[in-house]
Amino acid sequence: MADLDSSAALQQQVQDAINTRTPLNICGGNSKTFLGRHPEGKALPVSAHRGIVEYDPRELVLSARAGTPLAEIETALSDAGQMLTFEPPHFGENATLGGTIACGLSGPRRPYAGAARDAVLGCKIINGRAELLQFGGQVMKNVAGYDVSRLMAGAYGTLGVLLEISMKVLPRPAASLTLIHECPQQEAIQRMSQLLSQPVPVDAACYHAGQCHIRLAGSEQAVKHAHEHLGGEVLEKAAPFWHTLREQQLPFFHSDAPLYRVMVKPDSAPLPIAGSWLLDWGGAQRWLVSDEPVAKIRERVAAVGGHVTCFRSHDSHDEVFATLSAPLLTIHQRLKNSFDPHAIFNRGRMYPGL
Repeated sequence: MADLDSSAALQQQVQDAINTRTPLNICGGNSKTFLGRHPEGKALPVSAHRGIVEYDPRELVLSARAGTPLAEIETALSDAGQMLTFEPPHFGENATLGGTIACGLSGPRRPYAGAARDAVLGCKIINGRAELLQFGGQVMKNVAGYDVSRLMAGAYGTLGVLLEISMKVLPRPAASLTLIHECPQQEAIQRMSQLLSQPVPVDAACYHAGQCHIRLAGSEQAVKHAHEHLGGEVLEKAAPFWHTLREQQLPFFHSDAPLYRVMVKPDSAPLPIAGSWLLDWGGAQRWLVSDEPVAKIRERVAAVGGHVTCFRSHDSHDEVFATLSAPLLTIHQRLKNSFDPHAIFNRGRMYPGL
């Protein structure tokens, strides 16, 4: 498909929806429709609005339209010896840049190189008044001081239609090596937590099936010295492992039981919740496959200061995201009213009424 700027057509569709108070369900490649709640509204396809707008490898910045396939962007970066900083999961061949940023998804490298929102430098959007706005570059902020472009990351399209995103990128590391240590979960948690304060070039760490996986990345010399310091068995086919982890293609994820995303402090002890566990992000992001009642899971995770997202196969009566406190709910409502006063964008995708 050829590159195409569909801004004007999308803007008109939004204006028509405002005039008739018709809610819109923003759609890209539909690779992440399983995430979040089921939004109301008429489909607003944006996948035709695509193409890399600007990319100069010397500047370490790439700008692309929201409907641009994520694979196309990664290929262009790879050809220049560069990469996206946050290693995003695709969850399907049709994944787009807009959907990736809207869902705020980051891969195994996230604790060491930053989240999706950290990579966003600027964006163009259509707001709920059918206005075409651009943020970034001149660092436009609203009166409350929010970095508006980064607000779009993880908003699930509830604040506006993403048209274009500018992101910082990084050179690919010269060397990469994955080490494996056989150990129980508690030892893996301690090992991964200690790495956060050590001067070693770690850019991913997870615990799966009784093995602690530590990925090193950097210069040849730095990786070699870190290997000598940390020890462990070298994983020969490391890239496929991290790919299948990122894309949730490991056997662990192939279960009919609900899948929960549990976010806690990296050094939190193993939680007393029955089920199967996989620890990523150095222990901060923990995947749980469990038939335990969701209320019980949320209660025990909250007891250690964490929160839970019902990621897959959640009961339609359960809330997907953690319940917002009253102050946070007020902030969400004010942001929604500011960007989308008629509540037409992805209504209910994150929380009822938003």
